[in-house]
Amino acid sequence: MDVHIMHIKGLFADRRCVNLAAVLTVQTLPGRGCSHLFMLQCEDPLFFLWIGRGWCSEYRFIEEYSEMLEWIKIKLWGWLEMRKWVLSGILATEETYLSHLEALLLPMKPLKAAATTSQPVLTVAQIETIFFKVPELYEIHKDFYDALLPRVQQWSHHQRVGDLFQKLAGQLGVYRAFLDNYELAVETAEKCCQANAQFAEISENLKVRSPKDCKETAKTSLEALLYKPVDRVTRSTLVLHDLLKHTPTSHPDHPLLLDALRISQNFLSSINEETTPRRQSMTVKKGENRQLLKDSFMVELVEGARKLRHVFLFTDLLLCAKLKKQIGGKNQQYDSKWYIPLTELTFQGPEEADPLTVPQVPDEELDAIKVKISHLRSEIQKEKRANKGSKVIDRLRKKLCEQESLLLLMSPSMPLRLYNKNNGKSYSFLISSDYERAEWREIIIEQHKKCLKATSLTSMELQMLTSSCLKLQTVHHIPLSTNKDEDESSGLYGFLNVIVHSASGLKQSLNLYCTLEVDSFGFFSNKAKTRVYRYTTEPKWNEEFEIELEGSQTLRLLCYEKSYNKTKQNKEDGDGTDPDPHDSIEVKLSMKFTSREFSLKRTPTRKPMGVFGVKISSVTKRERSKVPYIVRQCLEEIERRGMEEVGIYRVSGVATDIQALKTAFDTNNKDVSVMMSEMDVNAIAGTLKLYFRELPEPLFTDELYPNFTGGITLSDSVAKESCMLNLLLSLPEPNLVTFLFLLDHLKRVAEKESVNKMSLHNLATVFGPTLLRPAEKDSKIPTNPTQPISMGDSWSQEVMAQVQVLLYFLQLETIPTPDSKRQSILFSTEV
Repeated sequence: MDVHIMHIKGLFADRRCVNLAAVLTVQTLPGRGCSHLFMLQCEDPLFFLWIGRGWCSEYRFIEEYSEMLEWIKIKLWGWLEMRKWVLSGILATEETYLSHLEALLLPMKPLKAAATTSQPVLTVAQIETIFFKVPELYEIHKDFYDALLPRVQQWSHHQRVGDLFQKLAGQLGVYRAFLDNYELAVETAEKCCQANAQFAEISENLKVRSPKDCKETAKTSLEALLYKPVDRVTRSTLVLHDLLKHTPTSHPDHPLLLDALRISQNFLSSINEETTPRRQSMTVKKGENRQLLKDSFMVELVEGARKLRHVFLFTDLLLCAKLKKQIGGKNQQYDSKWYIPLTELTFQGPEEADPLTVPQVPDEELDAIKVKISHLRSEIQKEKRANKGSKVIDRLRKKLCEQESLLLLMSPSMPLRLYNKNNGKSYSFLISSDYERAEWREIIIEQHKKCLKATSLTSMELQMLTSSCLKLQTVHHIPLSTNKDEDESSGLYGFLNVIVHSASGLKQSLNLYCTLEVDSFGFFSNKAKTRVYRYTTEPKWNEEFEIELEGSQTLRLLCYEKSYNKTKQNKEDGDGTDPDPHDSIEVKLSMKFTSREFSLKRTPTRKPMGVFGVKISSVTKRERSKVPYIVRQCLEEIERRGMEEVGIYRVSGVATDIQALKTAFDTNNKDVSVMMSEMDVNAIAGTLKLYFRELPEPLFTDELYPNFTGGITLSDSVAKESCMLNLLLSLPEPNLVTFLFLLDHLKRVAEKESVNKMSLHNLATVFGPTLLRPAEKDSKIPTNPTQPISMGDSWSQEVMAQVQVLLYFLQLETIPTPDSKRQSILFSTEV
């Protein structure tokens, strides 16, 4: 079972990590399926949020530590049971690792036998260098696996395993020997492949067996297998951390696991200190030392076309390279595209230079690619469960790789422009994360200050430097799911509600705002932005954002100062500038994660009166109106002053304002109109969305929902229009009238797209799931809570279908309705 961790990173202007006042820990807990315990400390008290999968949902405010301890005792049985699940996961990864080592050892025996003949493939010395310490590693892990397996199979809460992990940690010396020889082993294997075609064929077609219940094998390369022990040893502390989380301090295993963790951490620290400078540096002429500072895959904009590049920043220059396609089993190679000496590099070109025009990819196209990715992932999982042949899975993986690569190319839109002062050339990259763009700018600026001598490379030196990038690179793979290991965490799927409360620690008054970024589909993107809090040392935003997580593992918080002096800011950097880097800032957060199956739940209210959580027919009947009062009031206020608000309906309002309006409408407060006139328009938009989201049945009804999602897939346009309009007119009258009332408003919002940036598709994305999402019982989410929910499940495709249904009606010029209903909409004074 995967343990999903969502990290929180606080960043400020110069992008240094800072300590946040809100500390978040996410732990996977037992139960039927995967559960998460969030421990969030925001001032006093401790706030616990327990979200179970399919069996409970508890919110606990714990004032005293004694109460906390008592509550933990109740849940303690779960922690102990979780030890078994963690150990079962360790067994699974050990089995996979052993299969990799077996595949690595498989050619060693015949190669050794051939070495003593008249036609050797490799010499004995070459074989011993390439496969150095691999047999010993296999024996160590085979013994560990054979000892751990029966203990897990004969499980009890008193079962001890700490001695096995302590013994395994004590044998890390073998890994030290392997790592010391690793570069030589890879280099020797590469030279042997170039010199011997037979060995090249062998090294590119090694077979790794699948788990015991499957006879299929997968092909991989010798170089990839040699990297497995390196990867395995760097993860050793993560495994022990996971196990310690679910081992009570009173358990006999706890001190043994702590000792194993201490040994592993000391080992990794010593390895990092010894290998990092050696791996990242190379000798250049006159004895100077060139080091690699940073590298990553980026999208370059070349004559309007997007190209995937690997960018390397050295201590004296920046190199842009292209990864060549592998042909005929050859090893990967880089092709140099250009380089800029750091002494000649600047971010600001001539003043007369034209601003960069970034070709924007329509949201519809990006969403279509995501749907294809979801479908392909689902198909791969189905084929694996059916134990189909590897050829089918390989073909699907190839298609998945193509779609993920396309998304990686098409998504970034933030420009990073570089200029070469020497030749006047400019180069443009597109980045999806403002944090990553700022990180690149900062490290380049810092190194630029240190770099005093200009660098000039001959064609031979440039070729040698480019070739060395394969060994120096720290980012080995394009961020695609097809490049991840099978046992790697898939992240969290669902919704994260984040409230950005306030900030403190500023030494001078600033115009401060924050942005939030999360990772999904292999890259980071900006998901939310607070309003600017004007000229203060203690901004208090209290803004809530709902962020959709799609396999996410990291949340980034960035703080900016709003610059109102346009002469000081770069045109391509937006309106944020760096405050004083010496300021130490603390940002207070609250957050709540809702897994996908819980996000689908519509719960009717138990209150006899009110409007939230009450059937729309009941509300309109009580009010004697065609459209609920809350809908009319909210739309009227938004039409009055929110039609040109940038990101209206997409930008979240202040959480406390939304709750205040909810209470006012529920209690029929007569002053609600006055309250709305004094509130931020985004809070009013948020209140309207919350009303539709909390309806016990969606506006499009549970009964007709499958028909709407089926009708939108019809290929014949005439049949589709007939089907969709007939379905729409089949809605109960309060639902239909309310929807048409809202639809006209949304179309008017989209007419202001040039100002508010809200297209019909953006509005459909916001309102589609809100208006159509069925109640939990009608959802297509698997009811078996032991089945993990992944991006491949039907959920994401359902969401896209909901967006498409609403978009279809938004794009229709007119909706012909019967005269009686049209009159009730247009002429009734009760609306």
